[in-house]
Amino acid sequence: MSLAPDRARGADRGRLRLGVIAALSALAWLALAIWSASPYARYLDHGGWGDPGWLAALCRSLPGGRAIPGLLYVLAWLLMIAAMMLPTTVPLLRIFGRMTDSRPDAGRLLTWVALGYTLAWLSFGLLAHGLDSALHLAPAQSEWLVTRGELVGALVLVGAGAFQFSSLKYRCLERCRAPFAFVSARWHGRRPSREAFHIGLAHGAFCVGCCWALMLVTFVVGMGNLGWMLVVAAAMAAEKNLPWGRQLRTPLGLGLMAWGGMLIALTV
Repeated sequence: MSLAPDRARGADRGRLRLGVIAALSALAWLALAIWSASPYARYLDHGGWGDPGWLAALCRSLPGGRAIPGLLYVLAWLLMIAAMMLPTTVPLLRIFGRMTDSRPDAGRLLTWVALGYTLAWLSFGLLAHGLDSALHLAPAQSEWLVTRGELVGALVLVGAGAFQFSSLKYRCLERCRAPFAFVSARWHGRRPSREAFHIGLAHGAFCVGCCWALMLVTFVVGMGNLGWMLVVAAAMAAEKNLPWGRQLRTPLGLGLMAWGGMLIALTV
């Protein structure tokens, strides 16, 4: 007789979790939209961190102020993760929530999963930002690149398109598309917080493995370009969560390679 109320409470908690995720993602998109429409939109784009101006002067004048541009980047990247990637975690959090609903610490464990997932993407973002900063310095050492700066972006597009056809992408994608098996293999409840964090971290790592190339496209179009960010986010969410997501492999891959190839032809 008690099963029905328990199921109802479980369904209510599931809807609440879904509502929280939707709200957080919507707030992140709103924050990015406000930021991109502000006078400081250039700090969303990777070419703007070293621009001269009042913020650069302020950074130099404050103790440890040289770290401020990096902190701004981290904030922008975290907003980007929340906006673009948080909705793709719904199946994972739903499965984990069902497995831990009866525990008094269920909410805290879900938080650990989310933190692990965020750490995986934050680590990738810091690495990508470092490589991107190095690439922005390279043209200053090469007259050829000064006149052909778009070539790097074009090569990123071609590489992202080619990665759509790689076996590595789909090995990682299959892990993301099967959250029940993924959680079942890793959740034992013996060290709850640690296991929950590792589940989020591992799932985030596989998510990075299947989506990193598409995320690099945002470096080409600019993090402040919300239209392209929505397109990329929709493509990644469809690939991970929809039954026909794998069918995007060919049109996405060919489209990106054609786009990059056209830019190369116009640049060289």
